[in-house]
Amino acid sequence: MLEVVQIPVLHDNYIYLIHEPNGWATAVIDPAVAEPVLQTLEEKGWKLTHILNTHHHGDHVGGNIELKRKTGCAVVAMARDKERIPGIDIEVSEGDIIGLGHAEAKVLDVPGHTSGHIAFWFAEEYALFCGDTLFGLGCGRLFEGHAKEMWSSLEKIRALPLSTRIYSAHEYTQANGRFALQMEPENQALQQRMEQIAKLRYLGLPTVPSLLEDELATNPFLRPHSPEIRRRLGLSKAADWQVFAEIRHRKDSFT
Repeated sequence: MLEVVQIPVLHDNYIYLIHEPNGWATAVIDPAVAEPVLQTLEEKGWKLTHILNTHHHGDHVGGNIELKRKTGCAVVAMARDKERIPGIDIEVSEGDIIGLGHAEAKVLDVPGHTSGHIAFWFAEEYALFCGDTLFGLGCGRLFEGHAKEMWSSLEKIRALPLSTRIYSAHEYTQANGRFALQMEPENQALQQRMEQIAKLRYLGLPTVPSLLEDELATNPFLRPHSPEIRRRLGLSKAADWQVFAEIRHRKDSFT
């Protein structure tokens, strides 16, 4: 069984250390900075073997070179982003399998936020490390992709088991929820979730990871089929990706 350690850094980033004890393998997901990772490794007595990068943004790869230099670990990232990922050793694409001790992660190609964005799906653990593709009650901005492409990426995530834990890379859930309530104010599951989120944040606790089942019930970016959302947007007969595009457009200007 994988042990996952969540490391909050910068203003709202999460770095994840994942450790497979039987194979003595440890990976870090999207190390924005190196020092908190090195400190946690020392505290745990773990040796870093892999860096798994979801995409090239600096707040996801900023610690790559220092960690690689100090630990000798291998950097794993999308092949078509090899020019933008510092220190890349292992180039991967859709469907590739990464071994982490006795655990395995399948690579999902999920472009939209960036053109080379990937996610790591640990099927036996029901754990998805998805970077900035999907957030609690939100999704990433379309910096390098288009709406139809991003919706296709989100559909891959929608198809995973309901019990999948979504390890997003940022603590955005409460802010995203305010927009979600504007899109679907009559959604009782969303109302209840926002109450739970408020309690967690009041206590200084993370809202991440979340369950895919909860995201499917409350996250507007996964719910373009919702009659309430479609009525609110005036898009009752549009394709799902077109409804998604309008939701994303409105979120971009939401304050």
